[in-house]
Amino acid sequence: MSIKSSPSIIANTLLIANFELRKLFFQRRGIIALACFTLVWALILFYPVKSAAELILVDGFKEFTSGFAHSNNAEKILNWPVAEMSVYWVIALLAFPIFSLILTADQFASDKQRGTLRFLLLRSQRDSIYFGRFLAQIYIQATLIIISVVATIILATYREFDLLLPALSIGTLVSVALIINLLPYTALLGVFSLYAKGARQATILAILLMTIVSIVFSIINYYLPQTGFINLIKPGEQIFDMINTQGVGVLSYSLIPLLQTVAILTFGRFYIQRKAL
Repeated sequence: MSIKSSPSIIANTLLIANFELRKLFFQRRGIIALACFTLVWALILFYPVKSAAELILVDGFKEFTSGFAHSNNAEKILNWPVAEMSVYWVIALLAFPIFSLILTADQFASDKQRGTLRFLLLRSQRDSIYFGRFLAQIYIQATLIIISVVATIILATYREFDLLLPALSIGTLVSVALIINLLPYTALLGVFSLYAKGARQATILAILLMTIVSIVFSIINYYLPQTGFINLIKPGEQIFDMINTQGVGVLSYSLIPLLQTVAILTFGRFYIQRKAL
């Protein structure tokens, strides 16, 4: 009689992640959410992005803006080869972390309240469930980012077809940078989702923590300016520095969110291993 070996932790993790991703495309709730996201970004592209891109292309606007700022703070972002992508970059950098705080808040909370998390633990290890759910959220957010980037590329090439190749190149870099930026937010919401009684509470707790940490760090930095490096602990600390980047430079701050993600995931794994579910 042959004995079937149980799947490895990695295989189990990927199975869970793929299952969560399939729910986005094959269940009614996921399809509706995807449609709503597409509609929202269509409105963003056709109004603020398109209008701002046309403004950037007006003769003298770049010189006026640089002179008004009396610095080079906007030099790189104003000189992207594809104006639509530069405007998208600014909006996406600020908007997607907010989306992430909402979209990723229910990694465990609902299953924990319904008791289905215990049922899953009978068939899978905690590590597989924890990292599988994390990967699933990254897959989903990556899908949403790619949809919005492709739409921006279409908008740019509709204005001028010769922008297709530079738009594809920039779009690839921007997609990778945005996905990396969302890693610590997703990991943080995973921890709060394990603790909270619902997705809304997890989001509120995460926002509250980030607000308190920002205030405390600001006070510390005011009295001890040499401790400014502690700000790197906060997810999203690098976002405003990333705005005025260009080309491969959009990835220049990627190490910060990657290190934050490793730290949060390590804490989250420690927490789920010891928490009664």
